Amino acid sequence: MSVLFFFISVLVLLYLNTRTFISAPVLIAATGTGAFLNHWAMVDTACGALLLTTALLVIVPNPLRRRYLSLPLLRWVRGRLPQLSDTEAQALRSGSVDWDGELFSGHPHWPRLLQAKHHKLTPEEQAFLDGPVETLCSMLNDWQINNELFDLPQDVWTFIRNNGFFGLILPKEYGGLGFSAVAHSEIVMRISTRSVSAAVTVMVPNSLGPGELLLHYGTEEQKALHLPRLSGGVDIPCFALTSPVAGSDAGAIPDKGIVCEGEWQGQRVLGLRITWNKRYITLAPVATLIGLAIKVYDPERLLGGEDHIGVTCVLVPHDLPGVNSGSRHLPMDTAFMNGPTWGNDVFIPMDCVIGGQARLGQGWTMLMECLAIGRSISLPALATGAGKLVSLAAGSYARVREQFGRPISRFEGIQEALEPIAGYTYMMDAARLLTASMLDRGVRPAVPSALLKYRSTDLMRIVINHGMDVVAGRGVIGGPRNFIAQAYQAVPIGITVEGANILTRSLIMFGQGAIRCHPFIVEEIEAAGMADETAGAIRFDRVFYRHVAHTLRNALRTGVLGLSCGLLTRVPATGNIRRYYRQLNRLSAAFATLTDAVLLLIGGNLKARQRLSGRMADCLVQLYYASAVIKQWHEDGYPEAERPLVEWCLQTTLHDLQQQMQQLIDNFPVRLLRWPLRLLVFPFGAAGLGQPDDQLGGQVAASIVEDTPVRDRITRGVYLPGNADDSLGRVLNAFRLANQTQQLRDRLHAGLRKRDPDEVDQIALLMGHQRRELVDWAVANGIIGQEQHAELLEALNALYDVIRVDAFDADAIKTMADQVRGQYRVVVRK
Repeated sequence: MSVLFFFISVLVLLYLNTRTFISAPVLIAATGTGAFLNHWAMVDTACGALLLTTALLVIVPNPLRRRYLSLPLLRWVRGRLPQLSDTEAQALRSGSVDWDGELFSGHPHWPRLLQAKHHKLTPEEQAFLDGPVETLCSMLNDWQINNELFDLPQDVWTFIRNNGFFGLILPKEYGGLGFSAVAHSEIVMRISTRSVSAAVTVMVPNSLGPGELLLHYGTEEQKALHLPRLSGGVDIPCFALTSPVAGSDAGAIPDKGIVCEGEWQGQRVLGLRITWNKRYITLAPVATLIGLAIKVYDPERLLGGEDHIGVTCVLVPHDLPGVNSGSRHLPMDTAFMNGPTWGNDVFIPMDCVIGGQARLGQGWTMLMECLAIGRSISLPALATGAGKLVSLAAGSYARVREQFGRPISRFEGIQEALEPIAGYTYMMDAARLLTASMLDRGVRPAVPSALLKYRSTDLMRIVINHGMDVVAGRGVIGGPRNFIAQAYQAVPIGITVEGANILTRSLIMFGQGAIRCHPFIVEEIEAAGMADETAGAIRFDRVFYRHVAHTLRNALRTGVLGLSCGLLTRVPATGNIRRYYRQLNRLSAAFATLTDAVLLLIGGNLKARQRLSGRMADCLVQLYYASAVIKQWHEDGYPEAERPLVEWCLQTTLHDLQQQMQQLIDNFPVRLLRWPLRLLVFPFGAAGLGQPDDQLGGQVAASIVEDTPVRDRITRGVYLPGNADDSLGRVLNAFRLANQTQQLRDRLHAGLRKRDPDEVDQIALLMGHQRRELVDWAVANGIIGQEQHAELLEALNALYDVIRVDAFDADAIKTMADQVRGQYRVVVRK
C-alpha cells in the first residue's frame, strides 16, 4: 500500500509541477499513510521507506547527491550534450526568448500570449503610410524598372532619400523617423505589393546594415557622424557578410583585418589593414558606406592580447584606395542593386570599427542580434505582401474570368487553389504581426525570426504558385499587363537570402532553438563547460534534477492528454476555440517530450541528423503559426465573419503538425523507442486531426472572391492603384464593374440562352470582338433598358480587357535586347 501511495503521489506531484518544499512533505505523508492503512506490514513499509529515502535524496539538494550522483552525471553529460563552436555559442547568447520558450516548455501559458501588447500604428506612422508611401508606390512601374531601366528611376531614388525611407528605424535625434517595428514592416509590405526592387531598396538599410549596428553598438562619435547622413540619404549603406568560399558557413569567412599602424588623414594611427571578397551584397553597387564582417588578427600583439581576435564589424568608405564595387549581380533579373565588393590591403583606423576598439571580436554577437531584428521584418513583410497581392489579384480575376458561362471561382478545382492562397496569407500576416510586436516590446526573437524567414517565404512560394494556376495563361505572358509575374520571378530570392531555407530548417531552427529556448539546457551546457569541476558540479546540481522532473512531467502530460484527447487541460474560453487550444496543449507537451528525447539520445550528433532536426523544426513552425493565428483573431476582436478562415488555419496547422510528428517518430534514430513514443504521443493513432473539409475550404476560397470585410482584412495593406490602366488596377476595375452589373449580365446571359443555337453562336462571337453590337442587341430585345447601355458596355469592355495579354513586335523586342546589351557587360569575379 505504501508503494502504491508513493507512486500515485509522485505522478500527481509531477503533473501539477509542485515545488520541492511541497513535494517532500507530501511524499512523506502519502507513503506513511499507505503504510498505516496496510497496518505497517514489514515488507510494504520497508519498500516504501526505501523508495521514499531514495526520492528525498534525489529531489532535496544535499552534499551526498552532489558528490555521488551529480558529479558522475556531469562527467557523463559532457559527452552527450551538443558541442558548440564559438560562433554557435555566441549565437546562443544573443537574442531573447518569448513565446517560443512557452512552446518548448510543453505547457504554454495562453494568457501570456493573449495579454502581450500588440503594437498599433501611431497617427504619425499611419500618416506616413497614407502619404509618402502611397506617393512612392504611385511612382513605381515594376515592368519598367526590371525590363527597361534596370534600376529605380532617378526621381524615385531622390524621393526615397528626401522622405526618410532610409531612416525608418533611426531615432529622430539623428534625423530618422523613429518608427516602430510594426510600422517598418507595414511600409516594406505595402511597397512590395507594388515593386519588389523598391521594397528591397528600402528594407535593407533599415534591417541588417550599418545603421542598425551603429544604433545598438556604435560609439557616440560614430552615431553623431554617420546616423544623420544615413537618415537623410546622404550616404547609402550596405553590409557585406557572404564570401564565395563561406556562404552558409558565415563563421568560416576568410576576409581578414590585420592590426597595424598606418597613415590616416595625415597622421600615423593604429588601425586595420583589411582584405575582403564579398558577393550577393544588396546596394553594394551604389553604396557609399560599406559595412563588412571580417576576422581580425593581431600577429604583432600590438593590442597586448591574443593574436586571433575574432569576427569584427567595420565601416569602409567606398572611395578609399583599393575598394572595389559597382559591378552588379542580377538576382532573378530583378533590378534592385546587388553585387560584389572586394578590396586588398585597405587601411582603416580603429575609429572605423563599429563600437570602436573595445568591440573588436564581438562582431558575431552583434550580427546575430541585428539579424534577428532584420529577419523578423524584411522577408516576412515581402512574403506577406506577395500573399496579399495574389489574394487580391487572383481572387478578383477568378471572380471576373468566365468559362462555360460562369465565373471560374465557382469551379471546385479553382477553389482548391484559392483556399490556400487566402488561408496561408492570413497565417503569414498573423505571424508577421506577432513577431514584429515582440520587437516593439524589446524582445530580440532569434528563434522566431528564423521560423518566420523560413516558413513565410515557403508559404509565399506556395501561394504564388497557386496564383499562377488560377490565372493560367494570363500569368505566364510577360509584359506591363502581367500582375503576378514579377512576384513569381522573385520567389527564389526570398527562399535563398538571409540564410537559405534548407540550412535554416535543418540546422538553425531546432538545433539552436532547442538549446536556446529550453528551460534548462543552456545552464547545463555552461555547467559542463566550466573549468572548475567542483563549481560546475554545484551549478549542474541546481538544474539537472529540475530538468529530469520537467522531462518526466511532459511525458506524463503527453500520455494523459493523448488518452483524454486534450480534455484534461485548462484553456481559455474566449473565441469558442477550446478544442484547438486543447490539441495545441497536447501536441506542445509531445513536442517538449520529443525534444528531451532527441537531446538525450542524439546529443552532440544532432547537427549530423538533419532530417530529424528538420522535422522537429517543422513541428515548431506549426505550433508557432497556430499561436499567431489565435493571437491575431484575439486582437481583431473575434469577428465571427473570420471564423471559417481562423478554423481553416488551425485545422491545417494541427493536421500538418500531427503528420510531421508521426514522420518524426516513424524515423526516430533509436528504433526501440519508436513504438513507445508512438503509443505515448498517439495512443489512438495519428488520425484524429483531419484537414479542413470541402465545405470549409469553399468558404475560405470565397473569402477572397466576394467583396466582403473578410476580403478587405486579408488584403489589408496592398497598394490600390487609382489607374484602371495599371496591371492590378484593371483587374480591380473589372471586379468592381462585374459586381455592379451582375444583375444586368445575368439578364443578358438569360436572354442569350433563350435564342436559337445559330443566333447564340453569332452573339457569342460578338462578346469577344464587338461588345457594343451585343449591348445594342440586348437593348433592342428589351433585355436591358437604354439607360443601362453605357454601364453594361463599360463592364463588358473591362471584363474583356482584363484577359488580354501583351504582345511585342519585332522592333520592341530589338529595343529591349539593345537596352540589355547597353546596360551590362559581364564581369566574372574569380
